[in-house]
Order: sequence, then C-alpha cells, then structure tokens
Amino acid sequence: MAVGSWIGVDVGGSKLLAVKLGPDGAVEATATAVMPGRTAPGAELEDAVVRVASVVADGGAVAGLGVAVAGLVDAAAERFLFGAHLPWRDEPIRERLARRTGWTVAMDNDANCAARAEVARGAARGAGSALVITLGTGIGGAVVIDGRVIRGAHGLAGEFGHQQVVPDGLACECGLRGCWEQYSSGRALERVTRVALGRHLDGPEVTRLAREGDVVAQQAFATIGTWLGVGVAGLVSSFDPEIVVVGGGVSAVGDLLFAPARAALAASLQGTAYRPVPPLLAAELGPEAGAIGAALLVSQGSV
Repeated sequence: MAVGSWIGVDVGGSKLLAVKLGPDGAVEATATAVMPGRTAPGAELEDAVVRVASVVADGGAVAGLGVAVAGLVDAAAERFLFGAHLPWRDEPIRERLARRTGWTVAMDNDANCAARAEVARGAARGAGSALVITLGTGIGGAVVIDGRVIRGAHGLAGEFGHQQVVPDGLACECGLRGCWEQYSSGRALERVTRVALGRHLDGPEVTRLAREGDVVAQQAFATIGTWLGVGVAGLVSSFDPEIVVVGGGVSAVGDLLFAPARAALAASLQGTAYRPVPPLLAAELGPEAGAIGAALLVSQGSV
C-alpha cells in the first residue's frame, strides 16, 4: 500500500495550482505559482512544477505526483506533444519529472483530469454521460461515457477549444484561425473588455467590475457566455450528453456567464421542441478540479 500524500499539479496557461490529498482523499493543502510564460525555456516550466509540488508536499512523504497539462498528451501519457499556451514540444515530461523527484508520476490533459474529479466527487457524479468544459486562458474539454473519460485513439480527444467556429476568424496561438477559444475564454474576455474600454484589464479585474454592476464588464461576460453556448450546442449535437459541466477560472462569475450561455445553447441547438436540452452546470470543485483529478489519476495508477 502506498504511503504518503497524493500530489496533483494543474499546469494552465497563466498559473500552476497544486493540491495535496491525504490518505482519505480530502484536500489537505494547496499552493499556486505564476507560469514562467509561453516563450520561456521549457526547463523553467519543469522547474516550476517541481517547486510548487514540493511546496504543497511540505516535506512529507509523497505517494505519487499527478500532472494535468493544458494541451495534447500522447496515448501512453508519457509525452506532452503540444499546447498553444505552454513551451513544451513533444517532450517526455512524465519521465523527466519522475527522475527529478523520485516519485511515481502520471500525466494527462487538464480537462480530462478535471472531468475525473467532477465524475468522482463533483457535478458529473452519477451521470452516465457528460461533457466537461474548462474555461480558463483557453478552452479544454473532456468526454465522459459510462463514467469513464474517453481519450481517443491517440489520447487526444476533447480539444474542443480548437474547433473552428468562425471561418478565417481571429488568429489563435495554436496556429489556426477562428478557434472557439478565441471567442469564449479568459483571453477572449480580456480582449473584448480592452476593445470596449481602450485599456487592458485582466480576468479577475473584469470579474470584480462585473460583480459590482459595471455594464461594460457584464456585457463582456454576456458576449463570452453567448459564444460558450454556441460552441456547446455543436458538441451536444455531436455527443448527446446527459449533462454539460463547465469549470475553470472564467466560470467562477456564475450566472453572468451561465445565463447567456444557456440561452445561446437553447437557441443554437437543432430540434429543441423535440429533444431534451442537457443542463449546463457549473463545476462543483472550482479551480482545483484539474489538480484534484491529477492526484486521483496517479492514486488510481491509470489513465
């Protein structure tokens, strides 16, 4: 039997978030760190993962480290292939982290990890099928069928943020144009607000203003939420899920995002007079979902 805590680190586009799960699975501690940046050497990001994991471990015994990463992870969960917001390119990240820490390490896409957490102890608990969307710097996604995350033939399923919603639309960091995450994400929220106000505000600032009743900030969330609903409608047509769960930092604003998203989902989905529209729910585990799912991943010993 493994001795020690399970550590999960969520490597997102703008920050790292680590959790420590105790033997009973409860979150005992959390820690955050700022991302080195998309153009920083990949070794700096690797260093940051090790540091934040060590901080949350706090000198205690570690049974294993799970890493949730925003991008493409190969089917064997050994290599991080590509991420629009991360500097790694086709690198054996799992092996390198295991060698550096001496811990058992498991790795998967961040949305897949968030989905595992929401299935185990969150909003997707008990659902036969679900789509899980993570709305942060970009958009991630996962498909859950019969309670299992479906990774696809090559481990790359769920990259919903890079489906094209606007032909020849806005340029995306992934190299394509018109990707969904250019219209509904943290980056999109900041861009919409910057165009309206003529100055830059980060996501937390826009959220604060929206909650305080600022009309421009609220309209920015309405725009992002509408695009969220439009994109979800296409996914619902493809997968016919029982529920759709939306998490990630941008989702924390609540109904300022979810009300326009639900309206756009109903308006954009075909045949709504003759078919059920799945509920669009907020993730229950908040921004910690990816890190919790990563810790659960390594504790279960599988992808």
